[in-house]
Amino acid sequence: MSPPRVLLTDPLHPDALAAVSQWAQTEQIPDGVVRDASDAWLRDSIGRFDGIVVRRLLPADLFDGADRLRCVMRQGVGLDFIPVERATARGIPVGNTPAVNANAVAEYVFAALLAHARQLADFDASVRAGDWAVRAQAGARTFELRGRTLGLIGFGAIGQRIAAIAQQGFGMAVAVCTGTPAKVPAGMTALQLPALFAASDFVVVACPLTPQTRGMVDAEVLSHARPGAVLVNVGRGPVVREEDLVQALAHGPLGGAVLDVFETQPLPAESGLRQHPRVMLTPHLAGITQEAERAMGLMAVDTLAAVLLRGEQPPNIVNPEVFGTGPQADR
Repeated sequence: MSPPRVLLTDPLHPDALAAVSQWAQTEQIPDGVVRDASDAWLRDSIGRFDGIVVRRLLPADLFDGADRLRCVMRQGVGLDFIPVERATARGIPVGNTPAVNANAVAEYVFAALLAHARQLADFDASVRAGDWAVRAQAGARTFELRGRTLGLIGFGAIGQRIAAIAQQGFGMAVAVCTGTPAKVPAGMTALQLPALFAASDFVVVACPLTPQTRGMVDAEVLSHARPGAVLVNVGRGPVVREEDLVQALAHGPLGGAVLDVFETQPLPAESGLRQHPRVMLTPHLAGITQEAERAMGLMAVDTLAAVLLRGEQPPNIVNPEVFGTGPQADR
């Protein structure tokens, strides 16, 4: 029997690639193939594979011709890259790699908060321009995190790690907006979204993209923000209405924003966020570190092996109802 064939939409960490290569034949979408060409390549090729590791948006109809496919693995947490309902309808298990990059995202958040609180980019530019005397402004322009309030939208593994660092590392108060407020532990405050913005010096978006969260941080919600508050988005771009955010930065209460994700990625050239002096932008990398890449890659290929080689039902499969039903039950 020939080994399973596994498609990689993008490169894996070398350790993960070595692990999957021990039991599968792997193939990656050719370098330089992006968006429309990538979708076409995937549609033409998906019928040759038993498994796929996903790190880019898949076309909604990809699984229509995937008669051989037996497992789809998202390297990462967010499932908006994958048409999960259509996979479920065809009996294909879909998995993700929850929690393993939570620390990477949390550390990014505090790097962002500290960079804003201490105005690192501005002072760096001043020193490079020969303005040493700017240090006299530090007392008026900078502040400490200790004693400030951090508001969290979402309280999964990432939100919980951010909360722990905020409380234990920086002595911050933590408020949480979540669909399961009963899970918010003692010592933190569960608040609805407008109240969270009103109470917080920093608001961190760390929730998944769902029909309920899409666009929920809008002009009305932003109008409740504490004057000078900073919004950090490490969840999904479409949770925040960017036009409303630009207006809140220009005319409303917000003091700044740190954005790692956007409504449209890459960020369009005409976006009003690009030139805004109080906005810091990064290209969806909060969860990408050497350690996180390795952990996510290994978890992805280990899950594929459990499904493809041993017929197991791993706990990180997000549509467990497919087991025992659908096309894969006959293989």
